[in-house]
Amino acid sequence: MNIIGPNEILFLLQGLKWTILLSAIGFVGGGVFGLLVALARTSNWKSLRRTTAGYISVFQGTPLLMQLFVVYYGITLIGMEVDAWVAVTIALTLHASAYLGEIWRGAIQAVPKGQSEAANALGLHYVSRTKDIILPQALRLSLPATVGFLVQLIKGTSLAAIVGFIELARAGQIVSNQTYKPLLVFGIVGAVYFVICWPLSLYGARLENRLAAAAAR
Repeated sequence: MNIIGPNEILFLLQGLKWTILLSAIGFVGGGVFGLLVALARTSNWKSLRRTTAGYISVFQGTPLLMQLFVVYYGITLIGMEVDAWVAVTIALTLHASAYLGEIWRGAIQAVPKGQSEAANALGLHYVSRTKDIILPQALRLSLPATVGFLVQLIKGTSLAAIVGFIELARAGQIVSNQTYKPLLVFGIVGAVYFVICWPLSLYGARLENRLAAAAAR
């Protein structure tokens, strides 16, 4: 029976590196497009609101596993060859943009209407009103939910194995098959996920309590 040595640990660390990179790219890319989705969802154009509402419904109403599968094999079907890395980052970005867009849409609508009315009374145009008044308050309100989604996204990267990508969970599976010590290997993998996600969960809870205390004043 094989033991878990330096080579196996290094292989797991390589998987951890890709898990962190996938999470970072998916979150940042999803944040950029999610902001556009949120602004579209709160616009005065009915057709734009309906289109983005449909976009959100598709990604919230289907499993991430299926989205990864469809993006990877769907791109191949139209005659384009892409690496698993590219397909996974595209799928995670689309997935994150739908969820963050809806989170931030709710936060934008939670900003008191008096703020917008005061900005209009001062003659501020849409860009200045949104950038300087609405978004700073909305992003602050949405921080707990945003951090909570980041935790879910980090754990969701484990599904990237469906298209053959080796991140932390898949690396753990490979090491487990080589060493025949699944409980030990996945115990290590689970501990690594816990070390990453637990502080973020605590931070999100602290932000939520802080906002609740401020609202109660």
